[in-house]
Amino acid sequence: MPPPCQIARKRIAEPVIGENGYQGFQPGKTEVLPAGWNGHDAKALKSPIRIDHDVSIVMRDGCRLYVDIYRPEGSTEKIPAILSWSFYGKKYSALEMLPMCVWNCCVPRSDLSGIEKFEGLDPQEWCPKGYAIVSVDTRGAGNSDGEICVMGQQDAEDGYDVVEAIAKMDWCNGSVGMAGNSALAISQWFIAAQQPPSLKAIAPWEGSGDIYREQFCRGGWFSMSNFDLIAKAIVRGQSHSGLEDFEEMYRRSPVSSPFWEDKRVDMTKVKCPAFIRGSDVSSIHTMGSIRAWLELPHNDKWLWWGSKQEWYELYSIPHAMEELTTFFDFYLKGKKNDWLKTPKVRWSALQFGDREPIDGIPLEDFPVPGTQYREFFLQNNNELLTQPQASPSTLSYDSEKHTSFVEFTHTFPTKARLIGLPKAILYMSCPTRDDFTVFVILRKKDRNGKDLMHLNFPFSATPVKSIDEIPEKDRASLNLHLGSTGILRASHRAFDSEKSIHPQFPFHPHTKQEKVEPGTVVKLEIGIWAMGVDFDEGESISFRVGGQFPGIAEYKSFSGPRPEHELNRGEHFIYCGGEYPSSVILPFTPVN
Repeated sequence: MPPPCQIARKRIAEPVIGENGYQGFQPGKTEVLPAGWNGHDAKALKSPIRIDHDVSIVMRDGCRLYVDIYRPEGSTEKIPAILSWSFYGKKYSALEMLPMCVWNCCVPRSDLSGIEKFEGLDPQEWCPKGYAIVSVDTRGAGNSDGEICVMGQQDAEDGYDVVEAIAKMDWCNGSVGMAGNSALAISQWFIAAQQPPSLKAIAPWEGSGDIYREQFCRGGWFSMSNFDLIAKAIVRGQSHSGLEDFEEMYRRSPVSSPFWEDKRVDMTKVKCPAFIRGSDVSSIHTMGSIRAWLELPHNDKWLWWGSKQEWYELYSIPHAMEELTTFFDFYLKGKKNDWLKTPKVRWSALQFGDREPIDGIPLEDFPVPGTQYREFFLQNNNELLTQPQASPSTLSYDSEKHTSFVEFTHTFPTKARLIGLPKAILYMSCPTRDDFTVFVILRKKDRNGKDLMHLNFPFSATPVKSIDEIPEKDRASLNLHLGSTGILRASHRAFDSEKSIHPQFPFHPHTKQEKVEPGTVVKLEIGIWAMGVDFDEGESISFRVGGQFPGIAEYKSFSGPRPEHELNRGEHFIYCGGEYPSSVILPFTPVN
């Protein structure tokens, strides 16, 4: 059931035939697309596919959800199903979404059929392998009954009901899996936590597990992220339906509430096998993948840490689909293959600049056993040293300017590999406000002190040969990664060490706001999102502290301005040395 509070909603547009793949409401319609069909001028079908459109599945409360079922035509054997679950339209494909992105996220039309649900598996690829792909319009989306719920208990219960209904269909072998990126990955955590008996395996590739702490309210700082874009361009439903209004729900409760806690999944309840994928380069999903790895209460889990943008990995890296096939063949079909020989953890070490990453590094575990967490103390000469300075000093920045920050640098005397969870411990004050938000980022610099970026695609897939060739208008978080970040609002600084997934990543309950007397020094422990970066001798790591989000903020054009009382104003002061030993802790990984 949904949380016991009234939920604010926004109206959304109704589906229109021809928009976002919508073909009208077609209950009872069945068609067969023949081998070679290429109706979207993209990727032709390898074999004939049967589509049952708008199949009704009734939820426990009587609401009807509609699904499209893609399965191999003419098959007489019972087959497993893989669900593509999100409130995006069930016929909304990557061919509709990717043109909104820089370079189409380097996914050519020839890698898509156009019948895949965006961020989900392509039936063109999976039906010939003996799988059904079930594309769902969740509650309130498309022609489905009810009001759209973004993750949470209601969505999870619906997922349970759909899984069990699909498993009982006469063509299904009783085994159901789930797969997909982002929204289609997040939903897997919530549904799997319900433990539907027929859900035999999941593959959440880039999925957050707490959309308060990882998307909308990181560190207590509210941002609409990309959600306004999603609401305006993608989500469609009938006139009775509305979409949860996250901005209004935050206004009603900027601290944790039943509404927000409903958006945090209990990973300890996920009992089915999981093939997890994550990366440093996601602006939303990184820590959901980390928490899942650490909290899933069994050993039937695998973590593959990539270096590419998630949609490119899903659609344009054949090896990714080969591994996913081996995983699902093992758990959904019972095939005796080599899946269990797959390394439990594999990581990518980003090189930054015009160098390709080192992918597929097998690790014993994460965090890596033997990791040295070295503490570097902030100095008033902008260095990072292993000892705090004896006498106290202060440094400051203009919190209202994106270009104003304080930077501290460590140059590596020898090669080093940093894989793990960094953390900042800062002593700070703001003389003019009773609250303020601090943003930190770890940047890599070359031997000449130049700031480097990581390209989220192979250079061979892009129209450029160097990052420097990318014009400003084409620089976005989808194609460039600047470094791992951390955010904390001073009034949300309290943390619960017992609920923290690791000493390096404090858990903030966000249950109350503890305002700060202007000018008072407060201690802030800021968890920085996971990193995997190599440094050569003479290269440097830069730790920056500022008052504005330090990434590429392309989403701000979709979001309205924040109210005055939430904005940073004036100077922020960082205290170094003496009784205020501000520092950053970095994870040095042993290299064989």
